[in-house]
Amino acid sequence: MKKLAIILSLAVLAFGGDVKPKDFDAYLKSFSVQETADMKIKSVDMLELIKSGEAVLIDVRFAEEFKAWNMPFAKNIPLNELPNRLNELPKDKLIITACPHNDRSNMARVYLTMKGYNAKYLNDGLLKVTDYLKGGTAVGFMGELEKK
Repeated sequence: MKKLAIILSLAVLAFGGDVKPKDFDAYLKSFSVQETADMKIKSVDMLELIKSGEAVLIDVRFAEEFKAWNMPFAKNIPLNELPNRLNELPKDKLIITACPHNDRSNMARVYLTMKGYNAKYLNDGLLKVTDYLKGGTAVGFMGELEKK
């Protein structure tokens, strides 16, 4: 049994887990009302998934924007660098893409979905996260992250 678990683990690592590229035409043909809900996530829900370790936040703004202000729990991979930096993304977690509003993050989500990643975009944007993470809320959230 132990050997089987090791073999399965190695197979997942070797073949990248569930990350399988998709055909864009097929994706559009299968697009549904449910997908319009499934492709989005709100700030509060995102923060819970990040705290639990189930998701990672990818900030797709340009490096200069990220440098000016950022979320310390986000990884900056600018949209135009994403194709060359896929190896930096975990294949076993939800990838949440974000920008100030949601234009670039939605583009990144579509791209990652086509590459086979489980991805959502932050539909209320990073500006909403900054609004939510004030005072005691920020202290509590960052305290939870530091415990891990």
